[in-house]
Amino acid sequence: MSFIELHDVYKIYKNGVTAVAGMNLKIKKGDFVFVIGPTACGKSTFIKMLYREEKPTKGKVYVGGIDVAKLKNSKVYKLRRKIGIVFQDYKLLPKLTVYENVAFVLESYGYKKSQIKPKVVSALTRVGLKEKIRSFPHELSGGEQQRVCIARAIVNRPKVLVCDEPTGNLDPDTSKEIMSVIDRINKELGTTIIMATHDRDIVNRMKKRVVSIKNGVIVGDYEKGSYVVDETA
Repeated sequence: MSFIELHDVYKIYKNGVTAVAGMNLKIKKGDFVFVIGPTACGKSTFIKMLYREEKPTKGKVYVGGIDVAKLKNSKVYKLRRKIGIVFQDYKLLPKLTVYENVAFVLESYGYKKSQIKPKVVSALTRVGLKEKIRSFPHELSGGEQQRVCIARAIVNRPKVLVCDEPTGNLDPDTSKEIMSVIDRINKELGTTIIMATHDRDIVNRMKKRVVSIKNGVIVGDYEKGSYVVDETA
């Protein structure tokens, strides 16, 4: 079995909207996959099903061998430990330092202080923020805040990093820096990366596998380097 698998997956919301309609997909461990498509095409719903924010109405979603739909609410934390999540909005706790924001994840998992410090320092070093360890979020640029979010997402060494428009609030140069960090995590740690994005430049430049979604259906699945977005469209 691939690390992530979707088998004939549907998601129909209570208001009757079908966000995902018969989706089939396999993602191997260590893959880097862009998920693209127009607004309201089903990208975010697909991503939310991976970390059990949403449950499929029909079909099977497997992450690391776990049948997501069958997972009891009390056991969702076991799935979440395998998944790091980075959003467009930084969602940092404003009254905590950079170190404390990242350490908070491990504290919630019950790690001892002696275990937490080296993991936090390692994660912040990996994203290039070791010197900002005592800073507060309001003292950081947008790109630095997003790096903290990435450090927080990888501090527990998850098997997969799910990114939902992580560069949406950033300028082009800062977006390139963030993508370089994410690409390095994929290559150095072997972390599976799944990233929803509207950024054509990123997709064209990085030449990764691309899954294209429209109206809740996968309309294209392009191998690494074989897809180029038409910039004139």
